[in-house]
Amino acid sequence: MSKIQCQRIGCDASFSEDDNPEGSCRFHDAGPIFKDGMKEWSCCKKRSHDFSEFLGIPGCKTGKHTTEKPSTKAVTATRTPRPTAIAAPATNASSKESCSRCQQGFFCSDHGSRTGKTNIDVANANAEPVVESSKDVEISAVPQKKIMDINEPQTCKNKACGQTFKEKDNHETACCYHPGPAVFHDRMRGWKCCDIHVKEFDEFMTIPPCTKGWHNADPTS
Repeated sequence: MSKIQCQRIGCDASFSEDDNPEGSCRFHDAGPIFKDGMKEWSCCKKRSHDFSEFLGIPGCKTGKHTTEKPSTKAVTATRTPRPTAIAAPATNASSKESCSRCQQGFFCSDHGSRTGKTNIDVANANAEPVVESSKDVEISAVPQKKIMDINEPQTCKNKACGQTFKEKDNHETACCYHPGPAVFHDRMRGWKCCDIHVKEFDEFMTIPPCTKGWHNADPTS
């Protein structure tokens, strides 16, 4: 059995006359308001800046599907244009432009299918983002580790350490340092990690490290 397109604003569903119970249709019983880029349903005051999201707002009323076009009109709150000397004659195109369903991108039995612009907007809104996957990108994203001689002397870059060490002697408690950061505020100097603050810079430099760990010659690794 062929199905008919419901003409209620906000429904846009297909139905058959033999299967049209009460409550099967969800629609907006009042037209939209367009003002300063905002789209709002006057019946339920729900709004959105994005036209595709606006069309996706569920209807606030329920009832039966119908083929009768509603009498609601879209209200565009803009400045009133100056009257022209000669009024343009009414055409089929102008009738389509003044149609409330056509303006909102819904199917209209009088003027055919949805407008092309709305179809593009809805398709773009529902499209999933394209994620590029490339082996070259994955390889370039992996940082290259520096090859180091375990007997080569290195200088630890951990805060408050600065000792010279060899990787073969490095272990999990070899370094005493401040994980930081250092805090300088209102003439006070200290370390946030151990919450010790002093006034003089010399005192700040002698604050004992609060953490033990591995020596690290490259703090960014």
